[in-house]
Amino acid sequence: MDSGEQEREGVAERWTRATVYPDMWVDPDDDPRESGEQPVDERGILLDYLRGYRLTLEMKCAGLDAEQMARRSAPPSTMSLLGLVRHLTDGERHFRRVLAGEDAPPLYRTDQDRDADFDGATPDQETVDAAWEQWRTEVARTDRCLAGVTDLSACNAGHSDLGPEPGGRHQLRDLLVAQIAEYARHCGHADLLRERIDGRVGQ
Repeated sequence: MDSGEQEREGVAERWTRATVYPDMWVDPDDDPRESGEQPVDERGILLDYLRGYRLTLEMKCAGLDAEQMARRSAPPSTMSLLGLVRHLTDGERHFRRVLAGEDAPPLYRTDQDRDADFDGATPDQETVDAAWEQWRTEVARTDRCLAGVTDLSACNAGHSDLGPEPGGRHQLRDLLVAQIAEYARHCGHADLLRERIDGRVGQ
């Protein structure tokens, strides 16, 4: 589809802010994921991947207004960037709940509406601001929890058959990999959502 066809169809033209590598989101010197530090052990590598995907989520949402954040991908999907922020906020709480047995029930999802994180992603700035504030709060709480556990073979505080999260005991490394995979999956969704909103592309 050429640019004229895109305009007639209401499809954004693809573009990137990067100038060094056109398939990147930003240039290397402007990329906050590039810390300049190279992790040397398994724990450091896993935490660095988690940090990178969290930053990617923020980057994919940067510069958008409330309507764009809440814009859904395509019917019948309810997925939006704002919905992903809310969904991953509950994911951070789930991680702490499983890892440390904390009392951290979902903020959005309910038994009555298991998609409330997406269904409640309305296009108003107050909802967007609240979602980001809560996400950053939960990320900080997760990081404090992780700082207290250095042994990747340490098992979670849950119970095998009782407790807040059934499913057995898991090592910290298992939980970290699962959390990274959750972010990676949804950052892939964010790639497509952002491209559909304003055409911006890049890793």
